[in-house]
Amino acid sequence: MPYPQVVRVFATTQSPDYDQPWRARSPSSGSGSGVVCGPGRILTGAHVVADATFVQVQRVDVPDKAIAEIKAICHDSDLALLEVVDDSGLLDDVPAAEFDALPERGDKVSVVGFPVGGDQVSITEGVVSRIEAQYYSHSFRKLLAVTVDAAINRGNSGGPVFKDDKVVGIAFQTLSGATNIGEVVPSPLIRQFLEGVERGRPAAVPCDGIRAQDLENPTLRRAVGIEKGVTGVLVAAIAYDSTSYGVLRVGDILHRIGGYDIANNGTIAYLGRFRTVFDAVLGDGWIGDTIDVEITRDGERMELELTLKGAMHLVPRISYGAPPTYFVFGGFVFQPLTREYLATWRDWWDNAPKEFTHLYYNGIATDAQREVVVVSHVLADAINVGYDLYNLSVTTVNGYAPRDMQDFIARVDGAEGLVEIGTSRGGLIVLDRKEVRAAMPRIQARYHIPEDRSADLR
Repeated sequence: MPYPQVVRVFATTQSPDYDQPWRARSPSSGSGSGVVCGPGRILTGAHVVADATFVQVQRVDVPDKAIAEIKAICHDSDLALLEVVDDSGLLDDVPAAEFDALPERGDKVSVVGFPVGGDQVSITEGVVSRIEAQYYSHSFRKLLAVTVDAAINRGNSGGPVFKDDKVVGIAFQTLSGATNIGEVVPSPLIRQFLEGVERGRPAAVPCDGIRAQDLENPTLRRAVGIEKGVTGVLVAAIAYDSTSYGVLRVGDILHRIGGYDIANNGTIAYLGRFRTVFDAVLGDGWIGDTIDVEITRDGERMELELTLKGAMHLVPRISYGAPPTYFVFGGFVFQPLTREYLATWRDWWDNAPKEFTHLYYNGIATDAQREVVVVSHVLADAINVGYDLYNLSVTTVNGYAPRDMQDFIARVDGAEGLVEIGTSRGGLIVLDRKEVRAAMPRIQARYHIPEDRSADLR
């Protein structure tokens, strides 16, 4: 039997409902692929088992299924480690797959898995066409990926990609608008994930937290004082509490990171072979590690050390596995702006409010604003008659700009008399605190809301 390490993964999932954040959607089921990577352990894609309530695995040559649980999951790099928890012994005689280093461009590979349309294992062959950073659709992180010209169809996701008899990647997505172009999570990210699990490290890919500007323009280079032959990028913004926060400064010129020279277009020669974005090197480390950087600040060249942290976005990209944060006050539903909330609009990148998509793509967390609080709905009641203010961000609470959801609620809970909430586009909500207290029991009963706020806000 070829590729006995390849298994089919069945998952029942139940995702939150961000239109009614106190509820969950109806359960649904789906399947993907995986590969045995150790005794009773299977490596698959995070999106295959995201929000899973029940998971089973099935080997190539046996119709029986074994119950598995998620041991670790890294949504950043779209990887998950499953562990068989029943006593079926289904995988006892299955050898663990061996993992290899990054392939070379032009290498022949085989994508193995269980795509829709059949129950038997499928093998599609192709070649590696490029190795560079790509946007991962599951996490919206731009990370190192291997592109292959082999078909990756629904159900193939999470399955291994073999070069000869060793795994060089995990299939995770197809390239939109192209035919038979698939993306593969590469060996360095797989190693970072699996070794991190063994070492007890957080299952996340570090992020530098900066917004950098290329320095290809000669006039710009002269303006910032960069000499001919010196390369690097300009630090244009730094996210609050990120890897670079408090160490780098806006206006610094970043020349080297982790021993790699940064070109004027923001790329490095990763492993000396692949030209890709400079922060791809962060995928080799773990949260809490340190990395050396070289910068120029005010004309002085210096070496600094960064302690790696996870991604810090003004609008979070990942909330899988956690219930939504929400607060209901006088029938107004408040929640942080997140990618999941944006996804309540079909094709949200085109149809969600432009204010929200602008904040998603261009906003950066600061000490003054660490989250965007939005009015997502108005639940009709006598207390909020005449207000047509929703799908807007909150700008003020009794004259103060809320820093995040916790700060917003603390100011609302601490207010007496009138509560004035300013919204984007000049909207104003005014509610009487005493009247809201009287109205909330009937609003919660009418709309079947068990609590006025999510558990993380109590």
